[in-house]
Amino acid sequence: MARIDKAVLLAAGRGTRMRELTVDLPKPMIEVRGKPVLQHIVEGLREAGVRDFLIIVGYRADAVQNFFGDGSRYNIEIQYATQVVQDGTGRVVDLARNFAGDSPFVLNYGDILVDPANYKRLIDLPHDIEAIISVTRGEDVSKGGAVFLNDEMELVDLREKPKSGEATSPWYNAGIYAFRPSIFDFTAKLKPSPRGEYELTDAVRALAHSGKKVQAIELTGEWADVRDPEILARLNQA
Repeated sequence: MARIDKAVLLAAGRGTRMRELTVDLPKPMIEVRGKPVLQHIVEGLREAGVRDFLIIVGYRADAVQNFFGDGSRYNIEIQYATQVVQDGTGRVVDLARNFAGDSPFVLNYGDILVDPANYKRLIDLPHDIEAIISVTRGEDVSKGGAVFLNDEMELVDLREKPKSGEATSPWYNAGIYAFRPSIFDFTAKLKPSPRGEYELTDAVRALAHSGKKVQAIELTGEWADVRDPEILARLNQA
């Protein structure tokens, strides 16, 4: 069992669906219940034992860096890398190659809120598993990734925003992963998707199809993709 103590957080996007809320802030810095989404993530991972963070910044990077600094007030270390071109989540992971080195790491989208208890389940990576993908039920897979699993909860296929008429699945990609450095072999080979972006999900699918075991974990408790003002309002009323 490998205990993960590194995390890569994706916080480069503006989040145009948030409209005027992201004029001055990147989406991960929008507040939910009194603190930025990204702070909920950092604190949850820290409580699970992660101490070494890389935050990928881009749009309004200053808002993230000014808030978190070097991480010392959270008793962690934070480094930053900048995504210059917004060309998808696959390319962004390459920015973490030097940070990860030979170590496994958690990758967390910066707009995903979960019950913090889930992080403890993601930082233990069994030796026979190459990656972990988190999944949840009850979401509209046309807005994200449909995850296809076998009876052992191992990844068989992964399809980004399937259109009506395409095969679907009850499992939705919940936006948190655990990877070994082998993921970089697959992100390096990515081609642009039909949307013109380099999709991390294509690399994860290729990893699974290479014969490596990608295990799914169903998240427990609350899960939210803070993607638009309606979801934000609902979270802040709860």
